[in-house]
Amino acid sequence: MDLSQAEWAEKQAQQPDAIVLDVRTPEEFEAGHIPQAQLLNIREPQSFMDGLTELDPEQTYFVYCRSGVRSAQACQVMASQGFDQTYNLLGGILEWEGPTE
Repeated sequence: MDLSQAEWAEKQAQQPDAIVLDVRTPEEFEAGHIPQAQLLNIREPQSFMDGLTELDPEQTYFVYCRSGVRSAQACQVMASQGFDQTYNLLGGILEWEGPTE
């Protein structure tokens, strides 16, 4: 499900046990990321798919990238693998006004 920045932040605040996934490259992640985000680079398809096998499909995931395109793709792939609760940040981290690390 695609969410605006405000909707994403609000829904994330309501689900403190949810996992935040950053699907950008390690270089992008190091340049700044949303606090507590886990990196799972979608540009490395095999690594991304391997990483999904280590995640709990019953968990809730908030997924973002730089502009929202890769994270939308990641949410689609995750849905095809049985993940029912994935939320894509529309506009990506470029639109993010919250804290970053």
